[in-house]
Amino acid sequence: MLKKILFALAIILIVLAIVAALQPADFRISRSATISALPAVVFAQVNDLHQWEAWSPWAKIDPALKRTYDGPPAGVGAVYKWVGNSEVGEGQMTITESRPNDLVGMKLEFIRPFACTNATEFTFKPDGEKTVVTWNMTGRNNFMAKAAGLFMNMDKMVGGDFEKGLANLEQVSTAAK
Repeated sequence: MLKKILFALAIILIVLAIVAALQPADFRISRSATISALPAVVFAQVNDLHQWEAWSPWAKIDPALKRTYDGPPAGVGAVYKWVGNSEVGEGQMTITESRPNDLVGMKLEFIRPFACTNATEFTFKPDGEKTVVTWNMTGRNNFMAKAAGLFMNMDKMVGGDFEKGLANLEQVSTAAK
């Protein structure tokens, strides 16, 4: 009987491994919001990494979060590093592209709880006196991320954080007008 149970478990694990391996390697998470401020105001909140503490959905999760900044205060080459609890982990963001009132591109590197590198991009499109902001993250899933994706919906989890961040960005940007 024990052999049959172990054999069945082995078959289940093999099937799960195959299904996980067949999942798409590339991912994209994207959320948009219309913010009641001009592109220049919203762009300034994203392009200056020192401003992120006011609107980032992760900023208040760990009150003891350690932040450091390198490079210029804003724009290409600006770097934000963080070390926090198990919920926020450790990593760094580097602005790799900055086009005023149009786009901010970043390299996002996580060190822990898992190591990976993703690309993040914010675009700003004028809409009258408002701005349509789109927050994208793209990357590649390794086998472990594909396997986790069988049990967790990463688009909903991370996308939900993006939605909170965009709502916070709305509040900060409208106050800064």
